[in-house]
Amino acid sequence: MNEILQYTVQGLSAGSFYALAALGLAVIFGVLGVVNFAHGACYMLGAVAAAVLQDLLGLSFWWALLVVPALLFVFGVLMERLFVRWLLALDPLYNFLLTFGLALVLVDLVKRQYGVSGLPYTRPEVLGGQLVLGSLRLPTYQVFVFLFSVLVCLAVWLVMTRTRIGMIVRASTERSDLAQALGVNVGRWVTPVFGFGIALAGLAGVLAAPFRAITADMGSSFIIILFAVVVIGGLGSIVGAVVAGFVVGLAEAFGQAYIEKFSQLVIFVLMAAVVLVRPAGLFGREEMA
Repeated sequence: MNEILQYTVQGLSAGSFYALAALGLAVIFGVLGVVNFAHGACYMLGAVAAAVLQDLLGLSFWWALLVVPALLFVFGVLMERLFVRWLLALDPLYNFLLTFGLALVLVDLVKRQYGVSGLPYTRPEVLGGQLVLGSLRLPTYQVFVFLFSVLVCLAVWLVMTRTRIGMIVRASTERSDLAQALGVNVGRWVTPVFGFGIALAGLAGVLAAPFRAITADMGSSFIIILFAVVVIGGLGSIVGAVVAGFVVGLAEAFGQAYIEKFSQLVIFVLMAAVVLVRPAGLFGREEMA
């Protein structure tokens, strides 16, 4: 039983990265209709920025949780204003190719500046060690990542469901056509929503910095799994992105524990099973299938 609980905590911790990043990806897709292939690169930038700022300025992990997402928000705003917005009226494939190209450029720039070896990052001492609950020992940092991510997702959900701005953004995300018909200026929310989505990817990167190797390629495999997450949850579904993120994290953790050679395959088998039963995803609208 203890072993299962440990794998569960490990899976929920890994799922936290997917949930936060997928939440941003779902919001961007819902409002702009853009499948942002650069999302994994932005996740990587969040981790790299945390490591670089710690090395150059001594910025602590706690400050990085605030500063890095803010920097990635600005980066996302610039990315949307300079590149993405000019292709919104065209076939979505063009923005997919654009963001794919941007991802390659960002990865190459990081490799040129910092090489291919991992950047060091010091984990806060207070989050080191283990939590002892009877005979159960859980890594403190993994528990923190899960609880912190749940709080962030809950905060986003409260803003989306309990505030006027949140309801407008949610309507623009999940039913942009209906929102426009009701007089909502969806275009007004495009830039800040895109920046917000990128900021969430950056936040996931900061959380991953003390936990995973910080390399230029860390976003490459991440984005592939992230697409599986949004397909399982349902494209454009905020709740689906979060739920599927944690589900995929659990599938990955138990896959690595019991069938390590096929741990990645488990995720895509799960995705295929969901698509066969419900093509729009667990929380997606059927007309999107």
